[in-house]
Amino acid sequence: MPDVLDRPIPLTSPPVPSADDEYRARAHKRVEELRGFYVHVSIYAIVNTGLFAIDWIASPGTTWFFWPLLGWGIGLAAHAVVTFLGGPFGSAWEERKTRELAGRYRRASG
Repeated sequence: MPDVLDRPIPLTSPPVPSADDEYRARAHKRVEELRGFYVHVSIYAIVNTGLFAIDWIASPGTTWFFWPLLGWGIGLAAHAVVTFLGGPFGSAWEERKTRELAGRYRRASG
C-alpha cells in the first residue's frame, strides 16, 4: 500500500489565481444565478398553463387557477428582484459574510 510519505514533494508552489480567474469565477456565478431564475420562470409558465387548462376543463363554472398564479408570482417577483437588483443578500453581503466567517474560523482554530 503506497504511503503518503512515498510520494514526491513538488518543488513548485501552486499557481496563484490571476485576476482573469477571479473575473471568470464571478461571471460563472452570475450565469448560475441567471440560469436559476430562467428555469424558475419556465417552470412557472409550464405549471400555471397546466393549472389553467385543468381549471378550464374540470371546473368551467369557477375560476381558481389565478390563486396559485398569484402566490407563486409573488415568489417569482422576489426571485427577480434578488437576481437583477441584488436584494439585501447580494454579492457585497456574501463577500462581507465570507470574510467574517473565515476570520471567526481562523481565530477558533488557532
